[in-house]
Amino acid sequence: MSTVRAAVVQAAPVAFDLDATLEKTERLLADVDADLVVFPEAFLSAYPRGITFGATVGSRTPEGREWYRRYWESSVEVPGPATRRLGELARERNMYLVMGVIERDGGTLYCTVLFFNPQGELMGKHRKLMPTAAERLVWGYGDGSTLPVFDTPIGKIGAVICWENYMPLMRMAMYQKGIQIYCAPTADQRDTWVASMQHIACEGRCFVLSANQFARRRDYPDDYPIEGVTDPDTVLCRGASMIVSPLGQILAGPAIDGETILTADLDLDDVVRGKYDFDAVGHYSRPDVFQLIVDERPKRPVTFQREPEPAPDAPQEEWAPLPEKQAVPVR
Repeated sequence: MSTVRAAVVQAAPVAFDLDATLEKTERLLADVDADLVVFPEAFLSAYPRGITFGATVGSRTPEGREWYRRYWESSVEVPGPATRRLGELARERNMYLVMGVIERDGGTLYCTVLFFNPQGELMGKHRKLMPTAAERLVWGYGDGSTLPVFDTPIGKIGAVICWENYMPLMRMAMYQKGIQIYCAPTADQRDTWVASMQHIACEGRCFVLSANQFARRRDYPDDYPIEGVTDPDTVLCRGASMIVSPLGQILAGPAIDGETILTADLDLDDVVRGKYDFDAVGHYSRPDVFQLIVDERPKRPVTFQREPEPAPDAPQEEWAPLPEKQAVPVR
């Protein structure tokens, strides 16, 4: 396909309620006619904006631990019931779906992006490599094993989450993988983010789809402990979602007035047109001066080693005791 209809969803989840947020996801997708849809960072089921989880240097509170439990309870197992439902939605709508989730693995939470194809299959995931500032209280770190760029009929699709986009080497790795549709789920609503998305699109000569939440106080539970905010209509995140071309031109957005769905038609030939005079990993790369090594091996804290099982057709040895109570193989 040389032209792709892309959509970016700017909306808030029903924070800390996974089932209700999945229902809202279904309602939102019912209004979308696109080949590819991108949702914000941590859409399932919350970006915990403004909460401290009861942590100060050297101390944690029981209330903060309970909020972490609630956050864990509303998170997503990968794979699991929530991913099956998301796959069904992608299949029903015949679209590629890029979804920001809070993933749980054991007792740890990860800020993750999931990728689904129009057949409803979970293609893979990207775990955020570097949570920012206080996010490190509640999110673990990803590793190089989840840095995919998927070669699909609608182009090469990958995702970089929020301030990972400020990691030059990570961007370079994605460019080397040939990314054409660069998804940037985020929680950053500032004017500087808009400029960053334009820069990355121009630097990578790729389309950039940035999705952020538009969230008000009422989108969080009534007992959500965010200090100084009591008016339910107070805007906690204004969004500023957008779609940008490979030459840095804004095709849709930035939207700051409420929940919305942005759409644009992406001419993938513009990616090649843009690389005529700048290709960060090609004629503009200077590998004789600069080189990057990316370690994509999974990093596991525990590895179990066992003796290899014998091959199915290998001869089996039988053992017989000797009088001196030694054992030797008898063939």
